[in-house]
Amino acid sequence: MFWTEAQAEARRGFRAFADAEIRPHAERCDREESFPPDRVRRMAERGYLGALVPEAHGGAEMDMVTFGFLNEEIGAACSSARSLLTVHGMVCHAILRFGGEDLRARWLPELASGRKIGAFALTEPEVGSDARGVQTTAALDDGAWVLGGRKKWTSFGQVADLFLVLAATLDGPLAVLVEADREGLSRAPQRGLLGCRGSMLAELSLRGCRVPAAHALGKPGFGMAVVGAALDVGRYSVAWGCVGIARACLEASERYSRERHQFGQPLASHQLVQRMLADMITGVRASRLLCLQAGASKDAGDPATVVDTLVAKYHASTTAMRVASDAVQIHGANGCGAEYPVARYLRDAKTMEIVEGTSEMQQVLIARNAGVEVRW
Repeated sequence: MFWTEAQAEARRGFRAFADAEIRPHAERCDREESFPPDRVRRMAERGYLGALVPEAHGGAEMDMVTFGFLNEEIGAACSSARSLLTVHGMVCHAILRFGGEDLRARWLPELASGRKIGAFALTEPEVGSDARGVQTTAALDDGAWVLGGRKKWTSFGQVADLFLVLAATLDGPLAVLVEADREGLSRAPQRGLLGCRGSMLAELSLRGCRVPAAHALGKPGFGMAVVGAALDVGRYSVAWGCVGIARACLEASERYSRERHQFGQPLASHQLVQRMLADMITGVRASRLLCLQAGASKDAGDPATVVDTLVAKYHASTTAMRVASDAVQIHGANGCGAEYPVARYLRDAKTMEIVEGTSEMQQVLIARNAGVEVRW
Protein backbone atom coordinates (compact mmCIF):
# COMPACT_ATOMS: atom_id res chain seq x y z
CA MET A 1 0.00 0.00 0.00
CA PHE A 2 1.40 3.39 -1.00
CA TRP A 3 -0.87 5.46 1.25
CA THR A 4 -2.34 5.32 4.73
CA GLU A 5 -5.91 4.49 5.67
CA ALA A 6 -6.42 8.13 6.68
CA GLN A 7 -5.32 9.23 3.22
CA ALA A 8 -7.59 6.62 1.62
CA GLU A 9 -10.52 7.85 3.69
CA ALA A 10 -9.82 11.44 2.68
CA ARG A 11 -9.68 10.34 -0.95
CA ARG A 12 -13.10 8.70 -0.69
CA GLY A 13 -14.48 11.92 0.71
CA PHE A 14 -12.93 13.94 -2.11
CA ARG A 15 -14.47 11.63 -4.72
CA ALA A 16 -17.91 11.79 -3.15
CA PHE A 17 -17.74 15.59 -3.08
CA ALA A 18 -16.49 15.80 -6.67
CA ASP A 19 -19.21 13.47 -7.94
CA ALA A 20 -21.98 15.33 -6.11
CA GLU A 21 -20.84 18.95 -6.24
CA ILE A 22 -18.45 19.42 -9.17
CA ARG A 23 -19.09 16.88 -11.93
CA PRO A 24 -22.74 17.88 -12.55
CA HIS A 25 -21.59 21.42 -13.38
CA ALA A 26 -18.54 20.58 -15.50
CA GLU A 27 -20.19 20.72 -18.92
CA ARG A 28 -21.86 24.04 -18.13
CA CYS A 29 -18.57 25.48 -16.89
CA ASP A 30 -16.97 24.46 -20.17
CA ARG A 31 -19.82 25.77 -22.30
CA GLU A 32 -20.26 29.10 -20.49
CA GLU A 33 -16.53 29.61 -19.80
CA SER A 34 -17.15 30.42 -16.14
CA PHE A 35 -17.06 28.78 -12.75
CA PRO A 36 -20.06 29.11 -10.40
CA PRO A 37 -19.34 31.16 -7.25
CA ASP A 38 -21.42 28.75 -5.19
CA ARG A 39 -19.08 25.90 -6.16
CA VAL A 40 -16.14 27.99 -4.96
CA ARG A 41 -17.96 28.44 -1.66
CA ARG A 42 -18.65 24.73 -1.38
CA MET A 43 -14.96 23.94 -1.97
CA ALA A 44 -14.02 26.52 0.65
CA GLU A 45 -16.51 25.12 3.16
CA ARG A 46 -14.87 21.71 2.86
CA GLY A 47 -11.47 23.24 3.58
CA TYR A 48 -10.10 22.54 0.11
CA LEU A 49 -8.94 26.11 -0.54
CA GLY A 50 -6.94 25.96 2.68
CA ALA A 51 -5.39 22.60 1.87
CA LEU A 52 -1.81 23.90 2.09
CA VAL A 53 -2.41 26.38 4.90
CA PRO A 54 -1.48 25.45 8.50
CA GLU A 55 -4.27 24.93 11.00
CA ALA A 56 -2.89 27.86 12.99
CA HIS A 57 -3.96 30.12 10.13
CA GLY A 58 -7.32 28.43 9.61
CA GLY A 59 -6.25 25.89 7.01
CA ALA A 60 -6.63 22.14 6.60
CA GLU A 61 -2.85 21.53 6.63
CA MET A 62 -3.03 18.50 4.35
CA ASP A 63 0.03 16.38 3.74
CA MET A 64 1.11 16.44 0.11
CA VAL A 65 -0.13 12.95 -0.75
CA THR A 66 -3.59 13.85 0.52
CA PHE A 67 -3.42 17.13 -1.42
CA GLY A 68 -2.54 15.08 -4.48
CA PHE A 69 -5.59 12.86 -4.06
CA LEU A 70 -7.72 16.00 -3.77
CA ASN A 71 -6.39 17.23 -7.11
CA GLU A 72 -6.94 13.85 -8.77
CA GLU A 73 -10.55 13.60 -7.68
CA ILE A 74 -11.47 17.21 -8.47
CA GLY A 75 -9.53 16.97 -11.73
CA ALA A 76 -11.39 13.84 -12.77
CA ALA A 77 -14.64 15.77 -12.39
CA CYS A 78 -13.66 19.18 -13.81
CA SER A 79 -10.23 20.47 -14.77
CA SER A 80 -11.36 24.07 -14.32
CA ALA A 81 -12.22 23.38 -10.68
CA ARG A 82 -8.83 21.75 -10.22
CA SER A 83 -7.09 24.79 -11.72
CA LEU A 84 -8.54 26.86 -8.86
CA LEU A 85 -6.85 24.51 -6.40
CA THR A 86 -3.62 24.93 -8.35
CA VAL A 87 -3.30 28.70 -8.57
CA HIS A 88 -4.85 29.38 -5.18
CA GLY A 89 -2.53 26.82 -3.61
CA MET A 90 0.50 28.39 -5.29
CA VAL A 91 -0.27 31.76 -3.72
CA CYS A 92 -0.90 30.22 -0.30
CA HIS A 93 2.37 28.29 -0.46
CA ALA A 94 4.38 31.34 -1.54
CA ILE A 95 3.01 33.47 1.31
CA LEU A 96 3.52 30.70 3.86
CA ARG A 97 7.10 30.07 2.82
CA PHE A 98 8.35 33.55 1.94
CA GLY A 99 5.96 36.05 3.51
CA GLY A 100 6.65 37.74 6.82
CA GLU A 101 4.44 37.10 9.82
CA ASP A 102 2.35 40.18 9.04
CA LEU A 103 1.57 38.96 5.51
CA ARG A 104 0.82 35.47 6.78
CA ALA A 105 -1.55 36.76 9.44
CA ARG A 106 -3.20 39.14 6.98
CA TRP A 107 -3.74 36.81 4.05
CA LEU A 108 -3.57 33.13 4.97
CA PRO A 109 -6.82 33.05 7.00
CA GLU A 110 -8.60 34.93 4.23
CA LEU A 111 -7.32 32.59 1.54
CA ALA A 112 -7.88 29.42 3.59
CA SER A 113 -11.51 30.36 4.21
CA GLY A 114 -12.17 31.27 0.58
CA ARG A 115 -13.12 34.80 1.53
CA LYS A 116 -10.31 35.82 -0.79
CA ILE A 117 -9.15 34.05 -3.96
CA GLY A 118 -5.51 34.03 -5.02
CA ALA A 119 -4.06 33.91 -8.54
CA PHE A 120 -0.55 33.65 -9.97
CA ALA A 121 0.43 36.35 -12.49
CA LEU A 122 3.58 35.23 -14.29
CA THR A 123 2.93 34.80 -18.02
CA GLU A 124 3.30 37.83 -20.29
CA PRO A 125 2.24 38.48 -23.92
CA GLU A 126 5.79 38.94 -25.25
CA VAL A 127 7.81 36.39 -23.26
CA GLY A 128 5.26 33.78 -22.20
CA SER A 129 6.22 32.11 -18.93
CA ASP A 130 9.95 32.88 -19.22
CA ALA A 131 10.31 34.10 -15.64
CA ARG A 132 13.80 35.50 -16.24
CA GLY A 133 12.58 37.60 -19.16
CA VAL A 134 9.57 39.31 -17.59
CA GLN A 135 8.99 42.84 -18.82
CA THR A 136 6.68 43.96 -16.05
CA THR A 137 8.68 46.41 -13.96
CA ALA A 138 8.70 47.44 -10.31
CA ALA A 139 10.37 50.58 -8.99
CA LEU A 140 10.57 51.67 -5.36
CA ASP A 141 9.11 55.10 -4.69
CA ASP A 142 8.45 56.58 -1.26
CA GLY A 143 7.88 53.25 0.49
CA ALA A 144 5.85 51.66 -2.31
CA TRP A 145 6.53 49.48 -5.31
CA VAL A 146 5.19 51.04 -8.51
CA LEU A 147 4.32 48.37 -11.07
CA GLY A 148 3.93 48.64 -14.82
CA GLY A 149 3.32 45.95 -17.42
CA ARG A 150 0.93 43.27 -18.62
CA LYS A 151 0.21 39.70 -17.55
CA LYS A 152 -1.74 37.16 -19.59
CA TRP A 153 -3.39 33.76 -19.16
CA THR A 154 -3.93 34.34 -15.44
CA SER A 155 -6.20 31.52 -14.24
CA PHE A 156 -9.13 32.82 -12.17
CA GLY A 157 -7.82 36.31 -12.82
CA GLN A 158 -11.37 37.48 -13.53
CA VAL A 159 -12.42 36.91 -9.92
CA ALA A 160 -9.20 36.80 -7.89
CA ASP A 161 -8.79 39.16 -4.95
CA LEU A 162 -5.03 38.82 -4.62
CA PHE A 163 -2.36 38.36 -7.27
CA LEU A 164 1.18 37.07 -6.84
CA VAL A 165 3.04 39.11 -9.46
CA LEU A 166 6.59 38.66 -10.73
CA ALA A 167 8.28 41.88 -11.84
CA ALA A 168 11.76 43.02 -12.81
CA THR A 169 13.67 45.58 -10.74
CA LEU A 170 17.12 47.13 -11.15
CA ASP A 171 18.32 44.68 -8.49
CA GLY A 172 16.70 41.55 -9.90
CA PRO A 173 13.28 39.86 -10.02
CA LEU A 174 10.73 40.64 -7.33
CA ALA A 175 7.64 38.69 -6.24
CA VAL A 176 4.98 40.98 -4.82
CA LEU A 177 1.37 40.66 -3.66
CA VAL A 178 -1.10 42.96 -5.39
CA GLU A 179 -4.73 43.34 -4.34
CA ALA A 180 -7.20 43.30 -7.22
CA ASP A 181 -8.74 46.61 -6.17
CA ARG A 182 -5.46 48.55 -6.27
CA GLU A 183 -5.62 51.69 -8.39
CA GLY A 184 -3.71 51.14 -11.62
CA LEU A 185 -4.65 47.46 -11.97
CA SER A 186 -7.28 46.47 -14.52
CA ARG A 187 -8.26 43.12 -15.96
CA ALA A 188 -10.02 41.83 -19.04
CA PRO A 189 -11.52 38.36 -19.54
CA GLN A 190 -9.86 35.97 -21.99
CA ARG A 191 -12.28 33.70 -23.77
CA GLY A 192 -12.29 31.10 -26.51
CA LEU A 193 -9.78 28.80 -24.84
CA LEU A 194 -9.08 25.29 -26.07
CA GLY A 195 -9.43 23.65 -22.66
CA CYS A 196 -10.09 24.42 -19.00
CA ARG A 197 -12.60 26.93 -20.26
CA GLY A 198 -14.14 27.48 -16.85
CA SER A 199 -10.85 28.75 -15.39
CA MET A 200 -11.93 32.37 -15.92
CA LEU A 201 -8.62 33.55 -17.34
CA ALA A 202 -7.81 37.23 -17.48
CA GLU A 203 -5.23 39.60 -18.89
CA LEU A 204 -3.94 42.08 -16.32
CA SER A 205 -2.77 45.61 -17.01
CA LEU A 206 -0.59 47.35 -14.43
CA ARG A 207 -0.15 51.09 -14.96
CA GLY A 208 1.46 52.96 -12.13
CA CYS A 209 -0.01 50.48 -9.67
CA ARG A 210 1.34 51.23 -6.19
CA VAL A 211 1.60 48.59 -3.48
CA PRO A 212 3.29 48.88 -0.09
CA ALA A 213 6.92 47.79 -0.01
CA ALA A 214 5.96 45.31 2.72
CA HIS A 215 3.90 43.38 0.16
CA ALA A 216 7.08 41.97 -1.39
CA LEU A 217 7.90 38.32 -0.72
CA GLY A 218 11.58 38.73 -0.07
CA LYS A 219 13.96 41.32 -1.42
CA PRO A 220 14.64 42.21 -5.07
CA GLY A 221 16.64 39.43 -6.68
CA PHE A 222 14.79 36.80 -4.68
CA GLY A 223 11.77 36.59 -6.97
CA MET A 224 12.96 33.53 -8.87
CA ALA A 225 13.11 31.51 -5.66
CA VAL A 226 9.51 32.45 -4.88
CA VAL A 227 8.36 31.62 -8.40
CA GLY A 228 10.28 28.34 -8.40
CA ALA A 229 8.64 27.20 -5.18
CA ALA A 230 5.20 28.22 -6.40
CA LEU A 231 5.69 26.46 -9.73
CA ASP A 232 6.79 23.28 -7.97
CA VAL A 233 3.45 23.20 -6.13
CA GLY A 234 1.61 24.10 -9.33
CA ARG A 235 3.24 21.33 -11.33
CA TYR A 236 2.49 18.84 -8.59
CA SER A 237 -1.17 19.87 -8.56
CA VAL A 238 -1.40 19.70 -12.36
CA ALA A 239 0.29 16.28 -12.45
CA TRP A 240 -2.35 14.84 -10.13
CA GLY A 241 -5.06 16.59 -12.12
CA CYS A 242 -3.75 14.84 -15.24
CA VAL A 243 -4.10 11.50 -13.45
CA GLY A 244 -7.71 12.53 -12.84
CA ILE A 245 -8.31 13.34 -16.51
CA ALA A 246 -6.75 10.08 -17.64
CA ARG A 247 -8.76 8.08 -15.12
CA ALA A 248 -11.98 9.81 -16.19
CA CYS A 249 -11.18 8.91 -19.83
CA LEU A 250 -10.52 5.31 -18.84
CA GLU A 251 -13.77 5.02 -16.89
CA ALA A 252 -15.77 6.57 -19.73
CA SER A 253 -14.13 4.27 -22.28
CA GLU A 254 -14.67 1.13 -20.21
CA ARG A 255 -18.33 2.01 -19.78
CA TYR A 256 -18.88 2.91 -23.43
CA SER A 257 -17.04 -0.14 -24.77
CA ARG A 258 -19.29 -2.44 -22.74
CA GLU A 259 -22.51 -0.72 -23.78
CA ARG A 260 -21.74 0.00 -27.43
CA HIS A 261 -22.11 -2.91 -29.88
CA GLN A 262 -20.44 -3.13 -33.27
CA PHE A 263 -20.74 -6.07 -35.67
CA GLY A 264 -22.90 -7.95 -33.22
CA GLN A 265 -20.65 -7.73 -30.17
CA PRO A 266 -19.60 -5.12 -27.60
CA LEU A 267 -16.62 -2.94 -28.45
CA ALA A 268 -14.83 -4.30 -25.39
CA SER A 269 -14.54 -7.70 -27.05
CA HIS A 270 -12.47 -6.32 -29.96
CA GLN A 271 -8.75 -6.84 -29.44
CA LEU A 272 -7.71 -3.41 -30.72
CA VAL A 273 -10.05 -1.77 -28.21
CA GLN A 274 -8.69 -4.06 -25.50
CA ARG A 275 -5.19 -2.90 -26.39
CA MET A 276 -6.18 0.74 -25.95
CA LEU A 277 -7.88 0.01 -22.64
CA ALA A 278 -4.84 -1.92 -21.41
CA ASP A 279 -2.56 1.00 -22.31
CA MET A 280 -4.92 3.39 -20.53
CA ILE A 281 -4.91 1.31 -17.36
CA THR A 282 -1.12 1.05 -17.40
CA GLY A 283 -0.65 4.76 -18.06
CA VAL A 284 -2.98 5.84 -15.27
CA ARG A 285 -1.32 3.55 -12.75
CA ALA A 286 2.19 4.58 -13.74
CA SER A 287 1.36 8.28 -13.57
CA ARG A 288 -0.29 7.89 -10.17
CA LEU A 289 2.78 6.08 -8.82
CA LEU A 290 5.06 8.88 -10.05
CA CYS A 291 2.80 11.44 -8.39
CA LEU A 292 2.83 9.43 -5.16
CA GLN A 293 6.64 9.39 -5.27
CA ALA A 294 6.68 13.17 -5.70
CA GLY A 295 4.23 13.61 -2.83
CA ALA A 296 6.12 11.28 -0.53
CA SER A 297 9.39 13.10 -1.22
CA LYS A 298 7.71 16.43 -0.47
CA ASP A 299 6.34 15.15 2.81
CA ALA A 300 9.80 13.81 3.70
CA GLY A 301 11.52 17.08 2.83
CA ASP A 302 13.66 15.31 0.23
CA PRO A 303 15.49 17.86 -2.00
CA ALA A 304 14.95 15.53 -4.98
CA THR A 305 11.23 16.32 -4.83
CA VAL A 306 11.62 19.03 -7.49
CA VAL A 307 12.89 16.49 -10.03
CA ASP A 308 10.31 13.96 -8.90
CA THR A 309 7.62 16.55 -9.60
CA LEU A 310 9.02 17.40 -13.03
CA VAL A 311 8.99 13.71 -13.97
CA ALA A 312 5.46 13.26 -12.61
CA LYS A 313 4.11 16.31 -14.44
CA TYR A 314 5.75 15.32 -17.72
CA HIS A 315 4.59 11.71 -17.60
CA ALA A 316 1.08 12.44 -16.34
CA SER A 317 0.36 15.22 -18.83
CA THR A 318 1.57 13.25 -21.85
CA THR A 319 -0.30 10.20 -20.58
CA ALA A 320 -3.50 12.20 -20.16
CA MET A 321 -3.24 13.45 -23.73
CA ARG A 322 -2.64 9.97 -25.14
CA VAL A 323 -5.41 8.41 -23.07
CA ALA A 324 -7.85 11.17 -24.00
CA SER A 325 -7.08 10.73 -27.68
CA ASP A 326 -7.75 6.99 -27.43
CA ALA A 327 -10.95 7.66 -25.48
CA VAL A 328 -12.26 9.83 -28.31
CA GLN A 329 -11.24 7.14 -30.80
CA ILE A 330 -13.14 4.46 -28.87
CA HIS A 331 -16.23 6.68 -28.81
CA GLY A 332 -15.98 7.28 -32.55
CA ALA A 333 -18.23 10.04 -33.87
CA ASN A 334 -19.87 10.28 -30.45
CA GLY A 335 -16.49 11.28 -29.05
CA CYS A 336 -16.47 14.41 -31.19
CA GLY A 337 -19.66 15.91 -29.75
CA ALA A 338 -20.81 17.39 -26.48
CA GLU A 339 -23.07 14.47 -25.55
CA TYR A 340 -20.07 12.57 -24.15
CA PRO A 341 -17.41 14.20 -21.97
CA VAL A 342 -14.37 12.74 -23.72
CA ALA A 343 -14.14 15.66 -26.17
CA ARG A 344 -13.80 18.01 -23.18
CA TYR A 345 -11.25 15.69 -21.60
CA LEU A 346 -9.18 15.80 -24.79
CA ARG A 347 -9.17 19.60 -24.90
CA ASP A 348 -8.34 19.82 -21.20
CA ALA A 349 -5.55 17.25 -21.56
CA LYS A 350 -3.90 19.23 -24.34
CA THR A 351 -3.92 22.28 -22.10
CA MET A 352 -2.17 20.28 -19.39
CA GLU A 353 0.80 19.73 -21.70
CA ILE A 354 1.30 23.50 -21.71
CA VAL A 355 0.39 24.96 -18.30
CA GLU A 356 3.02 25.22 -15.54
CA GLY A 357 5.69 24.55 -18.13
CA THR A 358 5.30 22.80 -21.47
CA SER A 359 6.18 19.14 -21.90
CA GLU A 360 9.29 20.20 -23.80
CA MET A 361 10.38 22.44 -20.91
CA GLN A 362 9.84 19.56 -18.48
CA GLN A 363 12.09 17.42 -20.68
CA VAL A 364 14.81 20.07 -20.67
CA LEU A 365 14.68 20.46 -16.90
CA ILE A 366 14.62 16.70 -16.31
CA ALA A 367 17.63 16.19 -18.57
CA ARG A 368 19.55 18.98 -16.82
CA ASN A 369 19.07 17.07 -13.58
CA ALA A 370 20.11 13.72 -15.05
CA GLY A 371 22.85 13.44 -12.45
CA VAL A 372 20.38 13.30 -9.56
CA GLU A 373 20.67 9.95 -7.78
CA VAL A 374 18.29 7.34 -9.09
CA ARG A 375 16.46 5.93 -6.08
CA TRP A 376 14.12 3.46 -7.77
